[in-house]
Amino acid sequence: MDHSRADGHTTDSMSRGGSAGVPADQATVRRSNLALVLRHVSTYGPCSRSAVAVATGLNKTTVTSLVSELQARGLVKETGPQHAGSVGRPSVALALDGSRVGALGVEVNVDYIAAIATDLAGRVLIDRRIGFDAMGSGPDRSLDELVRVVEKTVADLDRIGIALAGITVAVPGLIDTTGTVVVAPNLGWRGVAVAERLSHADIHGDIPITVDNDANLAALAEYTSGVAAGTADLVYLTGEVGVGGGVISGGRLLGGADGFAGEVGHVMVDPSGERCRCGRIGCWETKVGLAALVRMATPDRAYGMGPQVVRDPEERLAEIEQRRAEGDPRVDAAAAEVGRWLGIGAAMLVNLFNPRVIVLGGYFVRLADRIIPAAQQELARLGMSGAVERCRFAASDLGFGAASRGAAGVVVERALSDPTSIAIRTSPTIGVIEGTPMARLPHSP
Repeated sequence: MDHSRADGHTTDSMSRGGSAGVPADQATVRRSNLALVLRHVSTYGPCSRSAVAVATGLNKTTVTSLVSELQARGLVKETGPQHAGSVGRPSVALALDGSRVGALGVEVNVDYIAAIATDLAGRVLIDRRIGFDAMGSGPDRSLDELVRVVEKTVADLDRIGIALAGITVAVPGLIDTTGTVVVAPNLGWRGVAVAERLSHADIHGDIPITVDNDANLAALAEYTSGVAAGTADLVYLTGEVGVGGGVISGGRLLGGADGFAGEVGHVMVDPSGERCRCGRIGCWETKVGLAALVRMATPDRAYGMGPQVVRDPEERLAEIEQRRAEGDPRVDAAAAEVGRWLGIGAAMLVNLFNPRVIVLGGYFVRLADRIIPAAQQELARLGMSGAVERCRFAASDLGFGAASRGAAGVVVERALSDPTSIAIRTSPTIGVIEGTPMARLPHSP
């Protein structure tokens, strides 16, 4: 779902094929080798050039050339001498350079906009969230606020010397390949060109912009760095006003034919239930979404009660937890009812996808001690034996930032897969200088 800026300009002449005087196939091979070296350094660094050559099967001269270019792009740095033993001259160690290139993940949700910027090693550089009524503001005002948050974050990164590798936006809805929101029921959006609007933001350079579903991005974050990291088969549930799901099957995100898989919040669980914002009756999110919890636990503060209602979900949860601490029985009763309906829906997911873990995100985490036992009991009652016995619920530790963290992770993955997408910042000492043929090292692709 990459979205190019309107002018179609690229900062690096190698990023769209060959550079001047370099055949396209040679540029392709070099790009692949750059990614091979960068991934090895990212995974196993600090390591020497010799170690990279042995592990990748590339000759030392080629590795030296590739490392030089990766350094020029701000992706790899030397960390000092590495002593492999007591004999011989120590080699110079290489590591991923986290100080010069960053990734930005942004999320628009019903009642907030969030932004997380990380370096290529995943370390968080900026983490901000503002309360914003996207549901009541309409797409134009919401996109204006999104652009403001993006521009401020990019400016902050620029001030600390971080070059941005890309931006990915998380939205709770169905997204097409152009970065347009086809429909986002809880935002009231249809046909909203998010990527196109962001392409006109006041940000320096030619920054790739992509848009994806919030639950899918959160599922990727959980798979790479959450409580169930590395679990090849998991389901993530967002725990927002709307409930979305991301499915990791066999270590890969399940997208479906059009990339719309995972819209579990709009599976009907109660034919005689309430009308959902999508227009249907009895959707799962009408039973387990944050709006349902608030309506049951604090009916005087329910969504839609007027402008006095606090919009940020963390503040809503703080109020609910306060009432629980004061002994209000409605809170535990509401959490148990949410848990019961979670278990009912989860049984369908387990029967369909056979996951090992169902990760609960968003507000589910704050009431997990009451929600999970009720959900597990209902799952055991309704799910297929065998599959249910090997599946557990887990509370995420990524909080409401899971989607924006996953969005930043998509940008990092793109940079690791194609280092030439990052502009050359200084002239390499060996190999390709942007737009210049490899005259000095003709056999070092």
